[in-house]
Amino acid sequence: MGVLNVTPDSFSDGGCFVDLDLACDHALSMAQAGAAIIDVGGESSRPGAAPVSTDAQLERVIPVIERIAPAVTAVISIDTADPIVMRAAVAAGAGLVNDIRALSAPGALAAVAELKVPAVLMHMRGEPETMQQNPEYTDVVGEVSGFLRARLRAAAEAGIAPEHLLIDPGFGFGKRLEHNLQLLDGLSSIVALGVPVLVGFSRKSMLGALTGAEVTERMPAGVAAAVMAVERGAAIVRTHDVAPTVQALTLVQAVRAGSKVESNRCASISEPMGFAVG
Repeated sequence: MGVLNVTPDSFSDGGCFVDLDLACDHALSMAQAGAAIIDVGGESSRPGAAPVSTDAQLERVIPVIERIAPAVTAVISIDTADPIVMRAAVAAGAGLVNDIRALSAPGALAAVAELKVPAVLMHMRGEPETMQQNPEYTDVVGEVSGFLRARLRAAAEAGIAPEHLLIDPGFGFGKRLEHNLQLLDGLSSIVALGVPVLVGFSRKSMLGALTGAEVTERMPAGVAAAVMAVERGAAIVRTHDVAPTVQALTLVQAVRAGSKVESNRCASISEPMGFAVG
């Protein structure tokens, strides 16, 4: 899953793709590099980020989705918690909802049930504005697993098909460095919930805290984290750095298959990792 933030204030690429042409060119380049999913977001969820209105999100994401959906074979994902934005994005060509609030906003469960598209339910402690203010856990793996299990139950009760549900433990969302490391080490417990798991480490502060690298220099650690997550059962990796991540996961796939890959990159890495969207 390639990241396309059409926002002025995202933590690593804020302002880089607010221009429609630049955003669309970047989406195409990620698809050509091997991204099976393009995740389009119009609201920053970095620590300290303020909420963005429905209208602002729509103005940012809909023109991009309308232009790129017919131009790529990759699935277009809408990164939003707003059911109005979800509906508009799917109408424009999106085929996946990626929600950091796990469909907890009023109307979000009903929207996804009616739209009949897959949805990612993510764990977050608190809200982006405050989530990194002294988060505490007794058992982070157990607590995140319990939250995700409850949201899966709520989604099923709302009429969302089980095969349309994915989960994300929310690395960096209301978690200290030690919590993130414990989650990665214990990711198999999240995978054991029985639905595909999406992970996102790309350029996050946990990598900077470990390596001392600046935001744009964290790609090697992000790729390493992606490989570790896939080895523990993750199905989808969300990243800003598509080409090197695809290369690394192509190696994982080849080792799993026990044979050589015919080319130096996969046309689609998501299905071999255990899940195909769309």
